[in-house]
Amino acid sequence: MSQETEVIIIGAGPAGIATSACLNLLSLPNIVLERECCTASLWKNKSYDRLKLHLAKQYCQLPHMRFPSHFPTFVSKSQFINYLDAYVFRFGVSPLLGRSVESASREDGEKCWRVVARNAGSGETEVFEGRFLVVATGENSAGFVPEVVGLEDFGGEVVHSSEYGNGTRYEGKDVLVVGCGNSGMEIAYDLVNCGARAAISVRSPVHVLTKEMVQLGMCMLNLLPCNVVDKMVQSLAKLKYGDFSHYGLQTPSKGPFYLKRTTGRSPVIDVGTMRKIKIGQIQVLPSITSIKGDFIEFANGKTNRFQAIVFATGYKSTVRKWLKDDGELFNEDGMPKKTMPDHWKGENGLYCVGFARSGLIGISSDAQNIANDICLILSQQKDR
Repeated sequence: MSQETEVIIIGAGPAGIATSACLNLLSLPNIVLERECCTASLWKNKSYDRLKLHLAKQYCQLPHMRFPSHFPTFVSKSQFINYLDAYVFRFGVSPLLGRSVESASREDGEKCWRVVARNAGSGETEVFEGRFLVVATGENSAGFVPEVVGLEDFGGEVVHSSEYGNGTRYEGKDVLVVGCGNSGMEIAYDLVNCGARAAISVRSPVHVLTKEMVQLGMCMLNLLPCNVVDKMVQSLAKLKYGDFSHYGLQTPSKGPFYLKRTTGRSPVIDVGTMRKIKIGQIQVLPSITSIKGDFIEFANGKTNRFQAIVFATGYKSTVRKWLKDDGELFNEDGMPKKTMPDHWKGENGLYCVGFARSGLIGISSDAQNIANDICLILSQQKDR
């Protein structure tokens, strides 16, 4: 037995629900499959408590629904979750929860995709068939922890940032945060505020800006070339923070908006971490070389003792584990082979949303492009 539809969407995060909403508005039948027990599980169950959207709300809304006017410019985690739940209700998105996709394939000569999923509730295998397949599992499908010599013998607690809620249970402890992106910097700040002794391991150069600088830069990109905006924003950052190289933080040679556009790497939005570093409450350390028991050795040859490690080392795509025919869309890392703006469409009715490394604004654009493209294909077929 199998369920048939026009479009199968895998993943019910913001990417999946946005795509389903756009299809629903065009009266295109679709089924959304989600492995977790709720929509937007990464936001609801795998993000730290103090998280806020780092971009102004106008850059973070999903298609066809603005944030409420009374919401602040920078939306909190709880407000964003409320927005997503309201979005699902408004556009009639009805995902099938607890469906873990085991395979998705399109055999030669067949005109539909066949998706096999395991129902977590019943334990049974279910089959879904559709003319189009949308991969909406995104670039943040599974937490990534790098291989570190001796990590398995570390005597303390080891968690990924997706498992970190807040720092209350680390009060009085020495905690190392690995990774200097937004999550790492904000978790280190939260740890100190909760009474922990925090250090952060930094491997790569990083831009640090305020939310206001980023908002100004995004507005200016509509009027000026990227290199000009980068110079303006970097000058403001230097006035604000000065030179932090002697604290262990290096600045990239390329500008923040250039790097975001070309590599997907976002600048760090400072929430107060820089001041904590400056006054010595957060220690900046280089990359880890090895771990021996509770002692961690760093690239500068120094060794420090820690009671816990939080890996804020990002996420990775898992699409290659279950997608049997990638339609020339994905590379070996499970990311699109094509660059923007053509990254979202593959062959034989295969699409992806949430892989553009451009946040929620990229998700909104992808979802609308996919729905409109499917609608166009179906209308052209009807006219033949």
